[in-house]
Amino acid sequence: MGVAKRTRKFATVKRMIGKNDERRKTDVQKKQELELQKKKEAAVREIPQMPSSMFFEHNEALVPPYNVLVDTNFLSRTVGAKLPLMESAMDCLFASVNIIITSCVMAELEKLGPKYRVALMIARDERWTRLTCDHKGTYADDCIVERIQKHRIYIVATNDRDLKRRIRKIPGVPIMSCGKGNYAIERLPGAPAS
Repeated sequence: MGVAKRTRKFATVKRMIGKNDERRKTDVQKKQELELQKKKEAAVREIPQMPSSMFFEHNEALVPPYNVLVDTNFLSRTVGAKLPLMESAMDCLFASVNIIITSCVMAELEKLGPKYRVALMIARDERWTRLTCDHKGTYADDCIVERIQKHRIYIVATNDRDLKRRIRKIPGVPIMSCGKGNYAIERLPGAPAS
């Protein structure tokens, strides 16, 4: 029996973490988080200016003839209930009405295809006022919310739950919806209980 031959072991030195290794970057991250926190504390909060027509929750800019911004969902519900758009809105508000349809609503109706062709025919009526949109995309909900935040002179006609939820956060904007056989209005001061 001979003596076992020992081979030399390579790389027996302890490995060290390099300067650019991600495991060493915890200190840098902690510093960045502290800086972000200091910036947030020092940031000035900005409160949007309320329109001069607002008296608490009461909007004094809403006077007849009412401007009604119509949503895609509202038009399709009106067609489903077989209600005339202008006459039903006038019966609900007891005043004259200007129906306003944005180009985003028209684009949405055109995208929905032949199932909504009757609603599209109603929307193309020449009696309604058409507003052109200057933003990108054709998402009508964002368009309507942006428009009513700029100018609170509109009543929004919609049956969309998410859009209603977004509009309720904006004070002074009434919501009209299509119910069973008639229109209902909410948040309009002096409106009859429907």
